[in-house]
Order: sequence, then C-alpha cells, then structure tokens
Amino acid sequence: MFLEPGFKSQRSGWIEVICGSMFSGKTEELIRRLKRARFASQKVQIFKPTEDTRYDERQVVSHDDNALMSTPIMFSSQILEVQGGIEVVGIDEAQFFDRDLPKHAQTLCMRGIRVIIAGLDMDYKGQPFGPVPDLLAVAEYITKVHAICPHCGNLATHSYRLTHDDETIVLGEKDKYEPRCRACFSMGQILKFPD
Repeated sequence: MFLEPGFKSQRSGWIEVICGSMFSGKTEELIRRLKRARFASQKVQIFKPTEDTRYDERQVVSHDDNALMSTPIMFSSQILEVQGGIEVVGIDEAQFFDRDLPKHAQTLCMRGIRVIIAGLDMDYKGQPFGPVPDLLAVAEYITKVHAICPHCGNLATHSYRLTHDDETIVLGEKDKYEPRCRACFSMGQILKFPD
C-alpha cells in the first residue's frame, strides 16, 4: 500500500503515477489517495478528460462506484489553471491526454503541488499508451496495480479488447475489455489476428 511521504522541507511537489490494465483499481487508488489528502485538510482539485463519460460527465468514478467530483478538461494545459491554494492535484485517465501532460505536471510540482495521476500504461495492442510512459519517467513514485486474469487466475497486466475495433481509443467496460496476463493476452492476439 502506498503511504504518503513526509517531506516537510521539500521545496517542490512531486508526481505519483498509478498505472496498470483495465479493471486493476487505478481510479480506486487515485480516489483513495485524494480522500486521504482531504481528510488531512489539504486542498484538492481533480481533473479528467472530457471524452471519458462512461459513468458520469463530471465525476471521476471507479468500477466499484466510488466517486469524486472533478473538472473535465480537453487539453492538459488546463491543469495549470488550478484554483489558488490547491495542494494536491488528481488526474484520471491520463492516457487520453496530449503528450504535454508530463511537462504541465512538472510545472505544478515546481509550484509545490503534489500531482497524483492514474492511467493505462498500455493500449489494447500492448503498446505504451499516450503520455503515460513519459509520466513514468519523470515521476517520483510509481504504483503498478494489477487485475486478475479471468482465464488462468494470474496477475493481469494487459487490457484485452473483446471487439474488432481497430481505433486506439474505444471507450468501454466489461462489454469491450477484459484484463489478461501476458500469456493469455498473447494467445488472444494470435487467435484474433492470425498472420
């Protein structure tokens, strides 16, 4: 379990990245950390991409129906418009943002803000997804969470797409995706797209 560091004399904020496959608990962990910050009387602001409307247009919602109100934004530069006095910024579904997200997150850190970011680290092809790999490179803290593969019971690290859509971004839930371990993901890819 991640416990917040106690750097009272640190002159800047830091970046925490929570990554993993679909259904691994990324948003759940993001919400947990943000609620802890609020409980500690820290001022928190949360952002999510405008295109993620699966559960709610304004709230960040986990698969377990935990939720926090957020500010939907289209461009990562909009996180720089945080309200005055904010100490912690949460960002969900980082993979949907533009490639400037790491730069803007670092700008917030230099303002003394703790930035907590959740997102898929790989797309449905098992390839690095959006700005998340660059966020992993600049983050002080990284938490990789795992789902359980429904085929073999091993730790799931991949998001397997159940449909034949070939666009990189296809919003969906259990009707379109399932978590899979590396072996079951690879087997599915071979069966779905034989050479």
